[in-house]
Amino acid sequence: MHNNAIMIVTPIKIRVLIPPQDDLLSAVRQSVKKIPEKSILVVTSKVVSIWQGRCVPISQVPHKDELIAREADVYLPRSVVPNAWCMHTIKDNVLIPSAGIDESNAAKHYILWPKNPNQVAKELWTWVRKTYHVHQLGIIITDSHSIPLRRGVVGISLGHYGFLPLHDYRGTADLFGRKLTSTLANIPDSLAAAAVFTMGEGKESTPLCLIEQASSVVFVLHPSKSKKPYSSFHVSLQEDLYYPLFAKLPWKSKKKS
Repeated sequence: MHNNAIMIVTPIKIRVLIPPQDDLLSAVRQSVKKIPEKSILVVTSKVVSIWQGRCVPISQVPHKDELIAREADVYLPRSVVPNAWCMHTIKDNVLIPSAGIDESNAAKHYILWPKNPNQVAKELWTWVRKTYHVHQLGIIITDSHSIPLRRGVVGISLGHYGFLPLHDYRGTADLFGRKLTSTLANIPDSLAAAAVFTMGEGKESTPLCLIEQASSVVFVLHPSKSKKPYSSFHVSLQEDLYYPLFAKLPWKSKKKS
């Protein structure tokens, strides 16, 4: 699967998208002239949310915690978090502070996470393939995330389409002939980390990134499921390796709006 090609990660500057809603597709069309075959277009979740109109004026939200509780699937009250820095939440099968709600580069709005990120990744994949006449293509929608016991943020994938998300090493041998039994490479999050680092976290105005020559990526036209056990990209909470850390926490259910 691996080759000697050097992966190329190129940030793409586009015009500033203005909340509460703006046209992402026209902005991409203005700035991106060509997309090569077997490349992956990475898009930050914030511009996807602005495209979807997933923006709420801060002036209309008396208590941000109530908005977080409505957006989260489950959440921990701020009172149980050290220094009450945030509310920990699980949303769309991701452990994320504040349900992903962001105020940076938001023009006095709260920007929510995109709705149905895998579905919108498919919509972008369809549009890009048609617009740029490309056949093999991947799409990743990203956000920034903090890692436990590490300061700073890294990129993660919220949704993807057009390629297989896992590279399965199980059954193959390591350098010394030992058979690997549980190793799978997470491709969307690995590429998201490289892309988000390149796109930046401030006022760079580069919410797109093009990745070329990424090894181990298998492009597909339709999602497929492995028949091997424990091969799904998403993992249920009860199956997760870190479930013992989650199990006894005082999670609260999502509040209905």
